[in-house]
Amino acid sequence: MKTFVKTGARLWVIPVVLVVWEFIARGLEDTDFPPPTAIVTRMYELWFSGPVSRIFLTDDAVGNLLPSLGRMFSGWILAAVLGVALGVLLGRSRTATDYVDPLIEFGRAIPPPLLLPVFLVLFKAGLTMQLAAIVFGVIWPVLLNSIDGVRTVDRTYTETATVFNLSKAQYLRVVVLPAASPKIFAGLRLSLSLALILMVISELFGSTDGIGYQLLQAQRSFDGAGVWATIALLGVLGYLVNSLFVLAERRLLVWHRQATHNA
Repeated sequence: MKTFVKTGARLWVIPVVLVVWEFIARGLEDTDFPPPTAIVTRMYELWFSGPVSRIFLTDDAVGNLLPSLGRMFSGWILAAVLGVALGVLLGRSRTATDYVDPLIEFGRAIPPPLLLPVFLVLFKAGLTMQLAAIVFGVIWPVLLNSIDGVRTVDRTYTETATVFNLSKAQYLRVVVLPAASPKIFAGLRLSLSLALILMVISELFGSTDGIGYQLLQAQRSFDGAGVWATIALLGVLGYLVNSLFVLAERRLLVWHRQATHNA
């Protein structure tokens, strides 16, 4: 009950903002600044007015939302696997990290959207180009957090592994990965939001479907409500994806919270 009250106290600002927005938009009567009711209505028309057999998803939803989510999660998973694997290897070798650190700092400093023309030349427009853009943009938080997590494993754990004479594989599985997992998950959570952003940006270049493509089409047809509906949908998707990740993180790292609390 207390949690419900606290959540309600934090969310009261949302309906207030929506009501103020509604009155201002109706007073301005500007098609480029529609009221929230018009945006919600357009969202319903575009994506959620389909048949019950498809969970109310329209043809636009099936043809644009689902492919976008597939690209986003595919790119994010690829970046997560590569980032964690490379991060563990580099984190265990300070010498190797010193050699590649300039390359890492150079790569992470490049805004991923600037490389989209390069990816277009290398891979042409399509899924490969979109995945390359997403992976390049989201791998850095995972990589850097993995390196830092592996490098800062508590010495007590290392000494305990030495006492029990663990093999390298056992040490990695039982000691290193669990100890580094909080920082790894922090990088994964940050990269997930970046994957959503880069998914949309990559779909603006030569794509024939997806949320980014639909946003571009709404802009070209001067559909102000459609543009705002797509933006609102991205915000909702970002919130839902982040909430689900946080829920999974809490379940998987419950041992870490208990250990920290007991300490």
